[in-house]
Amino acid sequence: MAAVREPGVATVVAARDGDQRALDDLVSGYLPLVYNIVGHALGGHADTDDVVQETMLRAVHGLSSLRDPAGFRSWLVVIAMNQIRLRHRERQRVPVTGPVLEDIADPGADFVDLTIMRLQLSGQRREVVAATRWLSADERELLSLWWLEAAGRLTRTEVADALELTPQHTAVRVQRVKAQLDAARIVVRALERTPRCPALAEVVADWDGDPSPLWRKRIARHSRDCARCERCASDLASVEGLIARLPLVPLPAAFTFDPSALTGAHVTFSHAPVDPVTSGKLSLLMKGALVKPLAAAAAAVVAAGIVVAVLPSREEQPVAQTITTTTESTATTTPPTSSSSVPTTTPPSSTAVAAPPPPPAPVTRIAASAKKGVSTWNFDGVGKALTDVRAGWYYNWAVHPDGIATPPNVEFVPMIWGAKFTDDATLTRAKANGKVLLGFNEPDFPDQANMTPEQALDLWPKLAATGLRLGSPAVAHSGDKPGGWLDRFMTGAAQRGLRVDFIAVHWYGSDFSAAAVGHLKNYLDAVHQKYGKPVWLTEYSLIDFSGGSARYPSQAELAAFARGSSAMMESLPYLERYAWFALPADKPGTGLYSPGGTPNQAGQAYRDAG
Repeated sequence: MAAVREPGVATVVAARDGDQRALDDLVSGYLPLVYNIVGHALGGHADTDDVVQETMLRAVHGLSSLRDPAGFRSWLVVIAMNQIRLRHRERQRVPVTGPVLEDIADPGADFVDLTIMRLQLSGQRREVVAATRWLSADERELLSLWWLEAAGRLTRTEVADALELTPQHTAVRVQRVKAQLDAARIVVRALERTPRCPALAEVVADWDGDPSPLWRKRIARHSRDCARCERCASDLASVEGLIARLPLVPLPAAFTFDPSALTGAHVTFSHAPVDPVTSGKLSLLMKGALVKPLAAAAAAVVAAGIVVAVLPSREEQPVAQTITTTTESTATTTPPTSSSSVPTTTPPSSTAVAAPPPPPAPVTRIAASAKKGVSTWNFDGVGKALTDVRAGWYYNWAVHPDGIATPPNVEFVPMIWGAKFTDDATLTRAKANGKVLLGFNEPDFPDQANMTPEQALDLWPKLAATGLRLGSPAVAHSGDKPGGWLDRFMTGAAQRGLRVDFIAVHWYGSDFSAAAVGHLKNYLDAVHQKYGKPVWLTEYSLIDFSGGSARYPSQAELAAFARGSSAMMESLPYLERYAWFALPADKPGTGLYSPGGTPNQAGQAYRDAG
């Protein structure tokens, strides 16, 4: 795939030092990236152009204060995200009492339509783009960054910086938004099927036709429970593989530029008369010759778009087969064999007669461990995976299974994720769905529960009033440190006489060697010794964030750690439960089961351990 070449550090330095031509190159080179981030985040709203304009102006005006030229792109992405959030906050303060024509995105500028039409998309890639309409504003913000990461245009460090998160928690949020995007893909398919499912037609009878997260949940719930619509999830290809093939969306052809303006005092960009808009559209009037002709930048992106291969539709060929070389887990991401699929393990025709294979060795089935669990979200094959992994329990960061069919002898454990889930109705639902209650999720992280120990303590009596056995808030790190978040919470709980039945913590190791098992044990021992209570490890795996972007272990390393850590924790008398992060497998990542419920090497190891 051809790619737009972005200016390097030398150009940034020259532009910062006042080189006008370098500044032109810098702005024109990065304008497509900013346009794609903002366009995806705002869903193609008419404000897209204004936010792009403000982002580039702020970057130009602040360039002289940039200390690290090598960090220009990351800095620019942060500026773009700040402008997106500012736009959301400003719009939330303005009550809408009726239709406002200026706020209705022009169909020609709709980012979803633009992506589909300008990049000639079809098949599952078209479905992915169309599914973005069903995401919330927050989900689209994250998707706009991860989309470009999957396509190789941003690093995980840049994404994390823009979100103001650690790479570890960026990974968690990315996993969740991918799950929402896959649910939206199923919604798109279900609605496009002809003839439409009669039961689905009843569900959407009152729908106004405007995609929204609420209707996504309703339609997705129907699709999971409907034998006819359930087939819509049967051959979803990996979203990473689909997105990785997408170039940047071309800048709209309606953006025009007058080259003669370069010789004057101002460079003016405006929309062509064929796309008139009364307000809110881009009309850049930048001081000095800041930007080269947009036609050049747009042409470069269009050139990239031309080389995009059009994927066949689902009816022509299973799309999952076309992406088998894009990830390391190709053997586990192939959908169930159909009449149009050829198993990849079939040997080529030969005149030689192969010796019959030896009979398979008997497999020793291991009973489910009451300690061993998994964290998961709903995905294709989740019920099969929960049964196969032989875990005794699972949770999904919610108070109900959210459509997951809990297998027999597997316990669902509800969680009160954060402060906004402490209302009476949610707590009553938690009580109805479990015998044990997990407290707030990573309150020590801004993008998770984001609570001070005092705020958590004020709400804690409401959780205790459920009468369920109650676990502490699960901190992301430093659970054993004096003066840390958990230490302050537990000290406050003792002073107030509040009940905490066990300690919940998370742990991610950066050492992929055999020593990782010992590192984990040392942490768990320290937590137990500090508080003298039973311990639950509700998220754990191996991810190295020391280099900025996430580095993941190989399947062999992950499998070895799964075996060793499970054996170690099964032997710890004070450790009541542990849960791997996470059951669904995405690449790169630490998941155990691919869509369809097939275990990878790490999944097999975790299944057979404990």
